[in-house]
Amino acid sequence: MSDIQELKNQAYKLSVSDRLELIEAIVQFLQDELRPRPPLPDNFLSKLRGIGKSHNPPPNDAKVEAMLEERLVEKYLK
Repeated sequence: MSDIQELKNQAYKLSVSDRLELIEAIVQFLQDELRPRPPLPDNFLSKLRGIGKSHNPPPNDAKVEAMLEERLVEKYLK
């Protein structure tokens, strides 16, 4: 029996949700292979480290809670 036929036989034994997950994985593998990502530039990590830098202090818990509440009001009440 060929390898492909054996794989098919094993796939038929999976649940429908597992088969769908397998299909998604195969599609992702094919997309990655057909459209490989370009290599990252040499200075990528140093730029990435600086992306979150700010001259302001980080918000405290109360400020974060207020920002989250504001966002939820925008999302659900407007």
